[in-house]
Amino acid sequence: MTSVLDLAPVIPVVVLDDAADAVPLARALVAGGLPAIEVTLRTPAALDAIRAIAADVPDAVVGAGTVLTAGAVGESVTAGARFLVSPGWTDALVNSMREPGVPFLPGVSTTSEVVALLERGVTEMKFFPAQAAGGTAYLKSLAGPLPRARFCPTGGITAASAPSYLSLPNVGCVGGTWMVPADALAAKDWARVETLAREASTLRNTP
Repeated sequence: MTSVLDLAPVIPVVVLDDAADAVPLARALVAGGLPAIEVTLRTPAALDAIRAIAADVPDAVVGAGTVLTAGAVGESVTAGARFLVSPGWTDALVNSMREPGVPFLPGVSTTSEVVALLERGVTEMKFFPAQAAGGTAYLKSLAGPLPRARFCPTGGITAASAPSYLSLPNVGCVGGTWMVPADALAAKDWARVETLAREASTLRNTP
């Protein structure tokens, strides 16, 4: 895998309280056409969930989100994460994320942050929080002066707003939670998750 941005139009952003849900959830997302799955490190179950998906769902490309420290980088990759995502970045964090050799998406929300990452040789980034930070208008304004930067916008994106992001030339994919709603997780309604994932997988990036 050279770029996580090219795997699917949408990366599901998953928060799991019970690692036992990880495998059936991942299978439903993959069956729906969304192989890249970001499991956020926001709960104690996250690393076990990543480990389970990596071991038992071979068609999934599982990643770790909300990566904030060098320790989290190491733990995530050891658990089986194949890509890393952070909501923001520092030099130390970027250096740590670069070290394992897996794709990573450091988070940005300003032009200066994008320029600083480009100086460091990083061209693929998470734009977060997308809606609050300026949405499609902001990203569109970056495409001209900073054409090398590609983004996965995440934060406040819905099934309705995703196509407007995916129509931008500097957006490879979007991140979202709408295909993994809390009530479906609570009910273990994997069929509903698969249906929502299939709908999301039909979105296409059209310049």
